[in-house]
Amino acid sequence: MDKIALSVMVMTKNEEKNISDCLESVSWAKDIIVLDDCSTDRTRQIAEQYGARIVERKMDIEGRHRNYGYSLAKENWVLSLDADERISPQLAEEIRKTLTENVTPHTGFSIPRKNYIGSYWIRHGGWYPSGQLRLFKKGTFRYQEDEVHPVALGEGTYGDLKGDIIHYSYKNFEDFINKLNNQSTREAVKWIRTERRVTLGKALWRTIDRFFRSFLMKKGYKDGFIGFIAAIFASLYQILSYAKYWEMKKNGIPN
Repeated sequence: MDKIALSVMVMTKNEEKNISDCLESVSWAKDIIVLDDCSTDRTRQIAEQYGARIVERKMDIEGRHRNYGYSLAKENWVLSLDADERISPQLAEEIRKTLTENVTPHTGFSIPRKNYIGSYWIRHGGWYPSGQLRLFKKGTFRYQEDEVHPVALGEGTYGDLKGDIIHYSYKNFEDFINKLNNQSTREAVKWIRTERRVTLGKALWRTIDRFFRSFLMKKGYKDGFIGFIAAIFASLYQILSYAKYWEMKKNGIPN
């Protein structure tokens, strides 16, 4: 595939095991930016082999960090990826046609994601298609500057692409637990800093509601035991965040 006028922004931190496959899947883009959060492994050296521009920046707030990365784009269209994601061949061809053959009225496109736990593709429970706005015109899209799970803010109209982003979300259950622990800590910090009032009752209700929606209403049970575990772990996010929030209110945010 010939190089096309597209900037790809990839966020990294110690991603030497993932970055090669990620960048290989977008090697057809003219501009590749690796926004690196002070990696101590070979992430930057590997990325340089793909002609990527390496920009080192310590991540402070996720939304602010992503917005900074988008501002570095040289091309008019931007594709946002994480290092554990890959562009499928079908999606690569669809992006090429969209940007080179069509005059699109849209300022952005939502892209479905195939999320994996290990080698298992989670098809139900709200995990697929799990579309996100990832392809957009520069300057028309940004995130709120939140600690975790920042809200997307966009301008104009959006279309939908059919090809998938392949997302290796978690290497295994242990990795799932570790990321859940990290994200729930950041969520609790966000609640403290924004002075959000959260109660135990509300946290318990959201925990139960999230499991019910994922496993039953969105048919997570069709993924069998892995679907059950995925629903359990996802639902625990609220109560874990609350437990840490409660502790931080008493003892302060840890350094």
